[in-house]
Amino acid sequence: MSDYIIRPLTPDELQNAVDWAGREGWNPGHHDATCFRTTDPDGFLGGFLDGEMIASVSAVNYDDVFSFLGFYIVRPEYRGSGHGLEIAQHALAHCTGRNMGLDGVVEQQDNYRKSGFTFAYNNYRFSGTVAGIQAKLGPAGNTDVAEITDASADLIAYDRHLFPAPRDAFLRSWLNAPSHTSRMYSGNGKIQGYATLRPCQTGYKIGPLFADDAGIAQALLASLMAAIPAGHSGSEVFIDMPQPNDAAFALAAQLGLDKVFETARMYSDHEPDIDLSRIYGVTTFELG
Repeated sequence: MSDYIIRPLTPDELQNAVDWAGREGWNPGHHDATCFRTTDPDGFLGGFLDGEMIASVSAVNYDDVFSFLGFYIVRPEYRGSGHGLEIAQHALAHCTGRNMGLDGVVEQQDNYRKSGFTFAYNNYRFSGTVAGIQAKLGPAGNTDVAEITDASADLIAYDRHLFPAPRDAFLRSWLNAPSHTSRMYSGNGKIQGYATLRPCQTGYKIGPLFADDAGIAQALLASLMAAIPAGHSGSEVFIDMPQPNDAAFALAAQLGLDKVFETARMYSDHEPDIDLSRIYGVTTFELG
């Protein structure tokens, strides 16, 4: 494979990888490429055969101890050729010495196990319509919910208990991206939850949805649903929930949401010490 070159992707090439993810049914957001690249620009790799991109993978280093893998895609006509394995090996080398996490789709989980990853728990994608969710939630208007305009020091500190590594640059980009809507819940002078809504190729995704309890998660959801234009009441809304959070699954049932997709959260070394009971929605399957 001497004519096969693996190198970091340019911003435009990363957008191509995001478009591939859309064709795979992963339903990326409109501004994912820009937001994702802020953390580790060299962590998005492409495999080029005779100058044409045929494979992609992300290996995002958040710090010296934690990384997250995603965007592992090989164009269908090149699958089984060894090009995917080679780019995956480059991704692992980029993350050397770190605990690596990933959300593995069902058909790839055995391959990840062979590469040394251990199953931690399942994440499930739930779906419902804007109108259907609003009917179950009732009207917005909780005075403890406010718009987020920036990643404040307090918000970054709150996030740090619910993600395995600092991600200040990512949060600043995520919260300020065009068309993203973010809300924060505060009580007794402290942040008790926050969430972001983003438009995607199909409908909307909510992530993260972090909350100290189910009532706070519902208040955040109600506020985000109210921010969706009235003409979009039939649009789908997706939330990716970790299976260990029983309260999240109970909320999904209460809202009448359907399971539409699943992944296995896997780690190369150990499961990080984060509070899954407060994670009602994963930020993204691509970056954790």
